[in-house]
Amino acid sequence: MSLFHLIAPSGYCINQTAAARGVTRLEQAGHQVTHQQVIPRRDQRFAGTDAERLNDINALATLPGKDRIVLPVRGGYGASRLLEAIDWPALIARQQQDPLLICGHSDFTVIQMGLLALGNVITFSGPMLAGNFGAETVNDFTEHHFWQALKNPSFTLEWAGDGPECRVEGTVWGGNLAMLTTLPGTPWMPDIRDGILVLEDINEHPFRVERMLLQLLHAGILSRQRALILGSFSGAEPNDYDAGYSLETLYRYIRSRLDIPVITGLDFGHEARTVTLPLGAQGKLVNTAAATTLTLSGHPVLTEEK
Repeated sequence: MSLFHLIAPSGYCINQTAAARGVTRLEQAGHQVTHQQVIPRRDQRFAGTDAERLNDINALATLPGKDRIVLPVRGGYGASRLLEAIDWPALIARQQQDPLLICGHSDFTVIQMGLLALGNVITFSGPMLAGNFGAETVNDFTEHHFWQALKNPSFTLEWAGDGPECRVEGTVWGGNLAMLTTLPGTPWMPDIRDGILVLEDINEHPFRVERMLLQLLHAGILSRQRALILGSFSGAEPNDYDAGYSLETLYRYIRSRLDIPVITGLDFGHEARTVTLPLGAQGKLVNTAAATTLTLSGHPVLTEEK
């Protein structure tokens, strides 16, 4: 049994049924789910006022209990409003002493990157309450990879990746592409060199994905990495105007602009089927004609079974 603590730092959960289903499913599996009062909370498009959503984050520094899993209800928009007011030193101190297992993705990426930039705090890019645990049917692959990441101090992902043969090691980081591109020039952008950058997004046309990747390229961020892994970019279908320009086209273009390996095909992102990645962990990426593997280690894990 695990202890889940809910937070809602971003958008209002429009699908209240899914959130309730997620809570029920976790509880029926024997887990405890606390702070459920954030689920119906609303202020305009947000999951509460800025002050309420900020308190969700700052209160984590004094959250009692061991082996707590912190889970956002959903993404959306709103976390960027909170960055200046988050008590980063208090939260970082908590994580260094008795780490919470903080998991989420999408809009939550900016808070995850802030923790990594300011305190080298590792969080998990993975499922959230409504969209994943509250789906009509929980994806077995997603659930397996969630617990794999949170329970094992070292684990390996394997997929049929597309890209050049390579063998590199470095810090694994990244998350949602759109959110990451809002951070260069701010204190919340990690200065990671020789890393393995993993990116995903949803509902961004291929040219917008290319434009954001070029922003990271022009800022010197991509060239400082040892590898780039591109996960899921769902909702990126080309239209008639594109005349053949597609995700595959932009992948070829980005590869032509970079001297580092660009590997695609990882099930990571806003899909029902997604891996969970510890952001800030050490990674070893191996790509061959037979398979792609990414071995991760050095992240916090659940210390005891309940």
